Amino acid sequence: MRTFDISPLLRSSIGYENLNRLVEFAGRVDGSETAYPPYNIEKLGDGAYRIAMAVAGFSRDELDLTVQENTLVVTGNAANDADAGETRVFLHRGIAKRAFERRFQLADTIKVTGASYADGLLNIELVREIPEHKKPRKVAIGETLPAVAETRLAAE
Repeated sequence: MRTFDISPLLRSSIGYENLNRLVEFAGRVDGSETAYPPYNIEKLGDGAYRIAMAVAGFSRDELDLTVQENTLVVTGNAANDADAGETRVFLHRGIAKRAFERRFQLADTIKVTGASYADGLLNIELVREIPEHKKPRKVAIGETLPAVAETRLAAE
C-alpha cells in the first residue's frame, strides 16, 4: 500500500478539524483491527440506523458503550472463566471471546438513542437529529422594500 503525505494540506486548513481527524484515523487502521468483532450497519428508515455487532459469548456486563466527541466506542472485556469458579476444558474453541475495542466515527447530527443485547447480537440504535437552524426553511418574498432599505435609498 502506498503512503501519501497530506500534512502540507492539513497545515493550511482552518475549520476542518473533523475531516483532519478522519483522515488521520483512516491512516492508522490495519487489517487485524477491523476484523473483530464483525458488525452490520443498517438503515432502518429516514434518519434511523442500527449497528448490529456479533459478540457471541459475551454477557451484558462484559460490554460497554461510550459516546464522546462524535466517537462511539464499544468495548468488550471477557471475564476470566477461572475468576467465575468455572473449570472448562475446550477441545476446540472456535467462538472468539477476546477483549476488543471498536470505534465508530459519528457525524455531528447522529445521536445514539439506545442499545439492546439479545441472541449474541449487540444492537445500537442511532438517529439523525438535524438542528432547527440547519433545516431548510422558506423565506417569504415581500411586495415592498423593508424600512431600512427605503431609508438607505432616500439618503442616497
